[in-house]
Amino acid sequence: MTPIPPKSLVPRFFALIPCAGQGMRAMGDNAAQGAAAALPKQYQPIAGLPMVRHTLQAFAAVARIDSCLVVVAPGDDFFSGQTATGYEVAPCGGATRAASVLNGLEQLAASGAELDDWVLVHDAARCLVTPALIDRLIDACHCDPVGGLLAQPVPDTLKQGRDERVVATVDRSDKWLAQTPQMFRLGALTQALKMAQTLGEPVTDEASAMEAAGVAPQLVRGSAHNFKVTWPEDFLLAEALIKSRTPAKPRVRKPAAPKAAQKVLSDDTSTEPS
Repeated sequence: MTPIPPKSLVPRFFALIPCAGQGMRAMGDNAAQGAAAALPKQYQPIAGLPMVRHTLQAFAAVARIDSCLVVVAPGDDFFSGQTATGYEVAPCGGATRAASVLNGLEQLAASGAELDDWVLVHDAARCLVTPALIDRLIDACHCDPVGGLLAQPVPDTLKQGRDERVVATVDRSDKWLAQTPQMFRLGALTQALKMAQTLGEPVTDEASAMEAAGVAPQLVRGSAHNFKVTWPEDFLLAEALIKSRTPAKPRVRKPAAPKAAQKVLSDDTSTEPS
């Protein structure tokens, strides 16, 4: 990774995209339909680009992001030979998401990022994130003592189930759906992930590691469009939403077809002699 220039007095913002998963749920029955279908979901095409490209474009459009690190599995050559614009690739992915994130944080630190710099960790498969959402999170959290995450209040009635039967209806008034990016100080998040790893604590996202460390991340309102592409049908929805954002090309009005010549009937009803 290119060394990071010395920091200013103001903490900087880095993006970290764990991109080492296989995403088998998203492939569904297509996993055996050839090389293209067997690609990990983050590399599957959506609206003409690999999914992760849409994610990277969103972060590249945020001026406050100093750099973006994509963490891939060792031996992953997807980005090989491609001109990197606004991001760097580190083949240090681990066996779990938490391991990939921790390895990426250590890579950032080794390249010159400071412990009090902010890191925004984002799912590669949340390809509908927008620069506005990223800016919203930074605005809300850059002065927060802990950091925070994008999230959405649970909109639907929430059921607890067992053996595909309803056990109870759960109060959803204080329930949120966690999204990404999730933004924390590099040092604090590294320490929290290492502690969870040592204690064997399950870590489903960065916020859960911070919670286990005894702090309360801030919840910042996200967007229903910022969903994680997880199931095969999610690809169609993501593609439709991405295409709806793309300004339509102006339609060129074709010249009107000339009106058919009107047949003028003569008042003379005589016919030529045979």
